[in-house]
Amino acid sequence: MDLLSPSPFWPVQDGLPATFPALESDARCDAAVLGGGVSGALAALHLAEAGLDVVLLDRREVAHGSTAGSTSLLQYEIDVPLRQLAERYGPAVGASCYRRCAEAIAAVEQLVRKHRLDCGFERKASLLLASRQRDVAGLRREWAARRTAGFSVAWWDRARVAAESSLPHPAAILSRLGAQLDAYRFTYGLLKAAQRQGARIFDRTEVTRTQWHARGATLHTPRGRVRARHLVCATGYEADGWLVRPLTELRSTFAFVTEPVPALDGWPARGCLIWETADPYVYLRTTPDRRIIIGGGDEPFYDPARRDRLLARKTGSLQRRLRQWFPRIRAAVACAWAGTFARTEDGLPWIGQHPRNPRLWLALGYGGNGITFSLLAARLIRDGILGRPNPDGRLFGFERLAAGPLGRRAHPGVPKSSGP
Repeated sequence: MDLLSPSPFWPVQDGLPATFPALESDARCDAAVLGGGVSGALAALHLAEAGLDVVLLDRREVAHGSTAGSTSLLQYEIDVPLRQLAERYGPAVGASCYRRCAEAIAAVEQLVRKHRLDCGFERKASLLLASRQRDVAGLRREWAARRTAGFSVAWWDRARVAAESSLPHPAAILSRLGAQLDAYRFTYGLLKAAQRQGARIFDRTEVTRTQWHARGATLHTPRGRVRARHLVCATGYEADGWLVRPLTELRSTFAFVTEPVPALDGWPARGCLIWETADPYVYLRTTPDRRIIIGGGDEPFYDPARRDRLLARKTGSLQRRLRQWFPRIRAAVACAWAGTFARTEDGLPWIGQHPRNPRLWLALGYGGNGITFSLLAARLIRDGILGRPNPDGRLFGFERLAAGPLGRRAHPGVPKSSGP
């Protein structure tokens, strides 16, 4: 699948931070990881640090799938509001899912520091806006649900929003638990760290056939075979063939980054992350050199050509939204792109051991929390392969295909869309 339009921002800005060879001979390993984006890189590093022999394969250049188009907002807030998760699975489960995402942000920060990753990681507050007056009551209930779950969140009424920013919205929730980074450079840094731990990284290597046997799998490529005891699928939105049944909906999303602006006039909370309650929602962040990244305008995915034909119109729509929210900022478009992502019915990822194949592990961190979910996936899969208990499996694994371990099922709900 062509996941991105031709010119996402991060590869243009960063170039090629590292290179890896293609596979040219046969190999054996404890765990083969398919996919060299942020999910695969995190999985490879965690497995290698646990002492496992790891081979990672990607059919593209690593980090050039969905990771290259990520706007890289790190939020504990899942695309489905906490109050809706609580209605569906119970308050304890909903709160646990949100807490795990908050913990994942801290774990990402620890990885950045431990491995000295140059990826622009910054802690940021996050502001969730009520898009319309009719959204205020629901947002107020969300604020109450988060406070009950133990999160420190502030309620901003219209007067507070106006005092703190140029935003025209009637209400907002401010949370201090957020962050941002450059997912593209982060992924390259993770892969180099995994390589230092002994992992073998190969890109431009397509797996043409997977052959299962009692002790694992053999992956066939044009120039060699990889025999692995375990196979970790971290191919993101291209993983439908591994799923037990269709579990996702593909969407197209659109984003652009501005040229650097002299000042972020009217932007609240020192360049906080911004998103809203509308479906689809618009989301914004800044960069260390005072660029603005804005995305949204999601559409059902049909094919890459149709998606890319919409880019000019969607960019114009996002420009108008940026001017409406920040009329004192004059910002020229530097780079615009479109991408494909998947969302799940409940906003949660699919992580863990395949229900029908104990040697197959899935690290599918879908939606707007792709990076934080990928961190959780790396830990879950490492623990699963090593035989360690990890209670997060009941939150994010295939157990929730049946209601049992998560409690009752309520109405399915429709998750908001997510950033690329």
